[in-house]
Amino acid sequence: MTDKIDYTKKPLTIAEQIARLKQRGLIFDDESEATSYLFNISYYRLRAYTYPFQENGEDCDHNFTRKDIHFEDIIALYCFDRRLRSLIFNAIEKIEVAIRTKVIQIYAESTGNSHWYDDESLYRFGYDDLMEHIEADVNRSNEDFIKHYNSKYNDPPMPPSWMALEVVSFTTLSRLFQSLKLDNRKEDITEQFGLKKVAILENWLHAISNLRNCCAHHSRVWNRRFMVSVTLPYNTLYPFMDRTTIGQIRTNKLFAVLSCIAYILDIISPGSDFKKHIKELLKSDCHLLELKDMGFPKYWQSLPVWREK
Repeated sequence: MTDKIDYTKKPLTIAEQIARLKQRGLIFDDESEATSYLFNISYYRLRAYTYPFQENGEDCDHNFTRKDIHFEDIIALYCFDRRLRSLIFNAIEKIEVAIRTKVIQIYAESTGNSHWYDDESLYRFGYDDLMEHIEADVNRSNEDFIKHYNSKYNDPPMPPSWMALEVVSFTTLSRLFQSLKLDNRKEDITEQFGLKKVAILENWLHAISNLRNCCAHHSRVWNRRFMVSVTLPYNTLYPFMDRTTIGQIRTNKLFAVLSCIAYILDIISPGSDFKKHIKELLKSDCHLLELKDMGFPKYWQSLPVWREK
């Protein structure tokens, strides 16, 4: 393991930031306009968009590998990514609401227990850790219905499932679904999302919640390698992708998880214009935009899951 060293870098003024980028090969057509941008979008945030076009490593100068990149091109790429995140975030909201609704309703009905989520016998692993996360999420909530429950009822100390699971994070909800024992209830929910294997829906929810967090924290989704790779099935209940295509898709890139989102939206929100808006956005004239950087195959629009109904 390499020995750690002290961090000695000094903060840069906006003028010094521009000078450094110019020295590394970025072209500035209007430094006054660039100064204005850098007062509102940090140099370090924009670094996520310049990085793929620079030499990177321990002993390099981070020079740009192309000589035709303008500061305006980086801003255009940043703005594209921001619009893309907005589309994705709005789409994921529908999926998040749907999974909450189905899990709460099916388990509440089948158990006849308002607080079924704290029944350890329903889980195959991770009960204690999950309860800690649920309690923390509920305690952080400022929703009036949570305050009302706490002010009126003493026992149980936690609210019923239709309150508690409405305020937990998508990450906690995904973890809950994964932790539940495999039975006909999980299979029923999985089928309602157009899938045959529970493990596939568990994986999709994990990947989608991870993407949702990237969007919520304004992190780059363009050209990102995601920590959670998607499992792409070829035996879905509705048209998705063929086996050959699936074998060629990079499952840790954006296209893979976008395809899962598009598939689910066709089922839970048939009138969704998500695919239409994605296609329109990808027509952007952004100079640096390459769809392959996000894992899109050349023929992606002809795939069943991306055809508009």
